[in-house]
Order: sequence, then C-alpha cells, then structure tokens
Amino acid sequence: MSRIPLFLLIAISILFLAHYFVYVSLLYFLGSIAFEHRMPLAAALILLPLSVIASSILAHRRDGFITRVVYFCSSLWLGVGLTLVTALTLAWAAWGVSNIIRLNLNPHGFGLAALGLAALYSGYGVVNAWHPRIVSHSVRIKDLPPAWRGKRLVHISDIHLGTILRADFLTKLVAKINAQNPAMVLITGDLFDGSHGDLAELVAPLNRLTAPKGIYFVTGNHETYLGVERAYEALRNTPVKILDDECAMLDGLQVIGISYPRGRHSASFATRLAGIRGFDPALPSVLLFHSPSQVSAAKTAGINLQLSGHVHQGQIFPLQFITRMIFGKYYHGLHTEGDYTIYATSGVGTWGPTLRTGNRPEIAVITLVSRP
Repeated sequence: MSRIPLFLLIAISILFLAHYFVYVSLLYFLGSIAFEHRMPLAAALILLPLSVIASSILAHRRDGFITRVVYFCSSLWLGVGLTLVTALTLAWAAWGVSNIIRLNLNPHGFGLAALGLAALYSGYGVVNAWHPRIVSHSVRIKDLPPAWRGKRLVHISDIHLGTILRADFLTKLVAKINAQNPAMVLITGDLFDGSHGDLAELVAPLNRLTAPKGIYFVTGNHETYLGVERAYEALRNTPVKILDDECAMLDGLQVIGISYPRGRHSASFATRLAGIRGFDPALPSVLLFHSPSQVSAAKTAGINLQLSGHVHQGQIFPLQFITRMIFGKYYHGLHTEGDYTIYATSGVGTWGPTLRTGNRPEIAVITLVSRP
C-alpha cells in the first residue's frame, strides 16, 4: 500500500473514531437523551465526517457560492468537532477526579459544561481567524549594509486563498501591510489553498502592495498540490517576483528563495542551496523556505535570517503539541543562534476549518539592525 492511501486510511479512521467518542460521551454525560433521538444523533455523527470528505473533493473540482457554503460549514465542523473532543476529554478527566475524591456529582453538568466550553471557544476561534494581528521583531544581521539598517521587512505565509478566503480577505491584508511602510514583502508559500477557480482574480489585490525593494515569493506544499505552474501563471500579472531556487541581490543584501520540494527525488536542501547562482555565504542573507526545517543546513551555508511558515502554530488547540514534537522549538517564533536567526510565523490564513484557537494569525514585521 502506498503512503498516500495509507495516510488517508489512517486519517479517515481517526475522523470516525473521534465522532464515535463524541457519541458515546454525549450519551453518558447527557443520559436524558431520549431513545428516539439517539438514532438521529448517531446518523448526524456519521454524516458529518462524510460531508467533510465529500465537500473537500467538491471544492477541489468546482467553484461557486453553494460549493463554498457547503465547504465552509463542513470544514468548520472539523475544527468545532476537534474542540468538542478536547472539551469532552477534559469532562471525562474532571468526572474521574470527582469520583476519586467522592464528590458524588451529577455527570449531566460535566456534559453541559463541555458543550458550552466547545461552543464558546469555537466562536472565539472563528472570529480570531478573520483578524490577523501585527507582530514586530528586530533581527540583528552581521555587517548589514547601510541601505538596510532600520528597514522593515513584512513576512507573511499560509494565506490559503481559495474556497473560503477570497480576494476581499487579501485586500484587507494588503491594507494592513501597506500601513507598516515595508521596504520589502516576503511571502513564504501556501499563498493558494489548492482549490478550483480563477487564481488571477484571487491575487489581484497584490497589485496594490507597496514595497520599494520588492515583493518576493516561494512555493509551499499547497502550491505543489495545486500545480506550481498554475500558481506562477497567476502571479505573473502582479508585481510579485518568484524565487525558484534563486538569489536576488538588493543593495548588498541577498534574498534567497528555495521552492518547496516537488516529489521524493528532489535534491537535498543543502545541495540546492549550494547550487544557487550568485549566492555568497560571506554576504548578509535572508532565506525564504516554506518549512521551518533544514536549520542545520542553513547555518552551515552561512544564512543570516531564515523566514518560514507552514506549521500554523498548530492552528487549532491542542494540535500545537503535535507540531512542536515534529519541528521542535522552531515550530513558531523567533530563535537566534550565533549569526543565524529563524522566524517561523503562525501564518495569516487557515487550512480546512476557518477557525484558530490557541494562537493568533499574524503579519510579521521585522526591523533589520546591523551588528559587528
């Protein structure tokens, strides 16, 4: 069995097991559910995961208002469902503790508390997802050229334009970015979500971006799902400059872009970086790479600042614990080690559910500072 079908089988199994857990938990904590209502509840908890799968397939094949509404609702349930699973898990833990210390409490209250917590936290998550914040950092770069001292870079990633997040969302982002007066805007992949539709229309607001030193883009994994050439074609009528394993020299600062790997037979990251024409490890550099990985190779190559995204800081609680296990401390935030700094953003958009809990979507503003 190939890896992709095996992954899908595991994901679908987890999806249905989670819904079974919700069903069993609700019956236990809310024992007052009448027998005639249990079958509709069971049917709903079977149809909901099926709707997530069906709407995802539909969204990647057709574009339209009805498709977007169906996808929004079904995918949102995926996030709400995860939040409900978390809340019910806490309810089981609290119920277990109450039994151990013999409080003799009614389980009904634990169930209602779990439902209320899941509803409130999910509501917050939906509002949060639509309101990215500005986060500001200063990064010291050795021997930074005078032309770049005190200049601002805006770093964005993981917008996921497509079925849900449309051109109007990007228009608001552009206004927020322009308000920061950036010298340069850097987009580290997953600009698109991989859905069907007019991609050029989605990215048209990028024409209103103002950045004197340029706007640069590298692909993420979702561009590889969508089709890299489709993404490139959509961007060709915008001021965005694509860096496909390339280096741009801008007033003494090197901006290097490594595209997301296409397939298992891609050359190693270190080999690709070493083979970039014009790259000089002795000169100040900013590396754009979608994933907050390859830290050791970037350090060895002499990179000063790496900008990445990809991880969404988990997007929905408690997934950040899993992403931290995979990517270590680099899964989010600013980390400086000697002459090397990496910033992994939580991203500005969402994948799947238009919901964010446990973190905030962000536009990162980085001020460059020189050091000896």
